[in-house]
Amino acid sequence: MSTPLEDAMNTFIRIFHHYSGKEGDRYKLSKRELKELLSRELTDFLCGQNDPHLVDKIMNDLDSNKDNEVDFNEFMTLVATLTVACNDFFEEQLEEGF
Repeated sequence: MSTPLEDAMNTFIRIFHHYSGKEGDRYKLSKRELKELLSRELTDFLCGQNDPHLVDKIMNDLDSNKDNEVDFNEFMTLVATLTVACNDFFEEQLEEGF
């Protein structure tokens, strides 16, 4: 039986590969695939965002090797950054007594 952390790691891998490879390299996300992943898997983070260039900005920030695709390492940078931001927000809320 796997641990919760192992389950989470497996989930990250499965989600990435569910969206990658529909077009282009099967081990990377194109901009269209990234947009689909973000809109389906991170809906709460994107709600209320009206910036039509948001996906372009995220893609540009993540694409460290500038190949116009997001590989798994770059994707995990997004996951880690959002997770840290959520933890920081949670800690701030606890400190404020909410």
